[in-house]
Amino acid sequence: MSTDELLKRNRPWFLLWFPPVLFLLVIVVFSIYFGAQAQGDVTVIAEKTAQATPYILLTVQLLLLVTQFVVFRRQGLTLSDLGWQAGVGKEAWKELAIGVLIGAPLGVLWIYLIEPILSMIQSTVGDYVPAGSLFPALGAAIIPFAIADVLLAPLVEENIYRGYGMTKLLPRFGATGAILLSSLFFGLLHWSGGFWYVLTTGIIVGIPFAILRQRRGNILVPFAAHLTLNLVETLLLWLMQM
Repeated sequence: MSTDELLKRNRPWFLLWFPPVLFLLVIVVFSIYFGAQAQGDVTVIAEKTAQATPYILLTVQLLLLVTQFVVFRRQGLTLSDLGWQAGVGKEAWKELAIGVLIGAPLGVLWIYLIEPILSMIQSTVGDYVPAGSLFPALGAAIIPFAIADVLLAPLVEENIYRGYGMTKLLPRFGATGAILLSSLFFGLLHWSGGFWYVLTTGIIVGIPFAILRQRRGNILVPFAAHLTLNLVETLLLWLMQM
C-alpha cells in the first residue's frame, strides 16, 4: 500500500495516531544510539535518554512539522481550512489577545499548582514513570527545550489537534465527539510524562482548547493560549533551574 493510499484510507486518523507513535520511535532511536555508546548498560541508557529529553522533543516537533505539511498538501488543506482566519466579525489581534489572557494564568497554575498535584498523585497512586521526573528532564537543556516547546509545539500541535483534528472530526462526530476525541489524542501525545500527565494534558489543556476552537470558530485563540502557556512554563522552568 502506497503512502497516498494509506493517508486516504485513514483520514482523519493518520495524523492523530501517528504523533505518539513517532514519539516512541524517536525515543527508541535515541536509546539505541546511547546503548551503542554505553555498550548496553541499561542504567546509562536510561540516564542519557532522560537527559536528552529536550532534544527528543525538538526532533519530534520538527518531524511532525514536516509530516503535517505533507498531509495538508496531499489533502488540499489550506490555512483557512484549519482555522487560521479569525472569522466574520472578528479581528485577529483580539482573538490572539484572548488566547494570551487565558494562557498566561494557566502557565503559572501549571508550574505552581498542577505539576505539584500531579507529582503527588504519581507518588501516592503510582505511574509508569518516576514521580516528579518530567520537569528536571525538560530543564536538562533549556535552549532546545524552548525551541521545541515555545517555537514549534503551539504551531505543530494546534495545527494537528484543534486545526486538522477538529475540522475532520466535527462532521463525523459532532461538537462533543470532536472535542473529546481530539483531546484524547492530544493527551496521548504526552504519554512520556506518565498516565496522569496524559490525563491532565487531555482534560486541562486539550478539552478547553478544543472548546475555544469550536466556540470562536478559529485556532487563533487556542494557538495564542498554547504559546503563552508554554512560554510562561519555559520561563518559570528556566528560573527554577538557575
